[in-house]
Amino acid sequence: MDFNVKKLASDAGVFFSRAVQFTEEKLGQAEKTELDAHFESLLARADCTKNWTEKILRQTEVLLQPNPSARVEEFLYEKLDRKVPSRVTNGELLAQYMTEAANDFGPGTPYGKTLIKVGETQRRLGAAERDFIHSASINFLTPLRNFLEGDWRTISKERRILQNRRLDLDACKARLKKAKAAEAKAAAVPDFQETRPRNYVLSASASALWSDEVEKAEHELRLTQTEFDRQAEVTRLLLEGINSTHVNHLRCLHEFVESQTNYYAQCYQYMLDLQKQLGRFSGTFVGNAESPSPAAATSPPAVAAATIPAVPTIPVVPTIVGVPNTVAEGVLNPNEVKPPASGTRKARVLYDYEAADSSELALLADELITVYSLPGMDPDWLIGERGNQKGKVPVTYLELLS
Repeated sequence: MDFNVKKLASDAGVFFSRAVQFTEEKLGQAEKTELDAHFESLLARADCTKNWTEKILRQTEVLLQPNPSARVEEFLYEKLDRKVPSRVTNGELLAQYMTEAANDFGPGTPYGKTLIKVGETQRRLGAAERDFIHSASINFLTPLRNFLEGDWRTISKERRILQNRRLDLDACKARLKKAKAAEAKAAAVPDFQETRPRNYVLSASASALWSDEVEKAEHELRLTQTEFDRQAEVTRLLLEGINSTHVNHLRCLHEFVESQTNYYAQCYQYMLDLQKQLGRFSGTFVGNAESPSPAAATSPPAVAAATIPAVPTIPVVPTIVGVPNTVAEGVLNPNEVKPPASGTRKARVLYDYEAADSSELALLADELITVYSLPGMDPDWLIGERGNQKGKVPVTYLELLS
């Protein structure tokens, strides 16, 4: 191996000079070239961008993949330039378990049929989650990583070079200052030793020597100042590019929000469809007034309705002997239903609702309808009227007005 001894010695000398300059600055024994206020502001803005980008990136990764072991595995695959294996989402795994359980319990039983329907919805939720993770990774995480692994590394490299140029500049300034002080001291010696010619000759030689050192130091200072100014301009241009980075990340953030909105809208629609399907099954558990069904307790309409100020509910009239319980059986003839003498109320519709059959009334959000209950009716449903139209409506889609 061919070693350039002179180059190694020169590099070692430069490194030693920078180390001495840096140490003296920390101890307050040497002057430091300060950057202008605008440049310092750009540096602070770049550091702030880097720190917050790292935090947002890490937390978004946690949001998309809560399992730390899975995140480490994906990171290793990426570093090894290998394709990340396809991973089953939690919803898809739950759908698989529900389907297998339904086959064991009997797909024709009420529990088995419900498990199959819920499993299908969980599978659709898992697929939607997979699409959301894929979209967020491409449109949001990848640009953040590209900034940290690309632009920021370039900025850091140029900043280190600028720091070295500054240390070299300050070291040259210190050498020039010492050379000028020594030159002045050597030039002052002959005035006090005019009677000693030998010393005068020596002093004159020393003065000429230090004069050469001053010229050399001034030349090095000019070169170093030029290199420092050039590097400062390069670094400044890179730091000003942070504004473009913010614009790019802003666009990516909008895409991330759009993907997340679509994902939650899909989930909401899937659960609404599931709730309607379960309501049509004969023998499906619908609960009672004291213990609401799990679907009604956890569905998005119920959660939204829970945030509305509580109002008195319409009392459910108990089943009267001799009155046909046609409503409870799901057979409703609007022409045969008549409102009670008292107990009708106005209600505002919270969400659009599509009627599952002729016994139900389709609803439009924000419209006002008249509602009341009938003997033996499921407490989760009311009779709604809109002009000449009548039909069953779910309570969770309504805001009862006082």
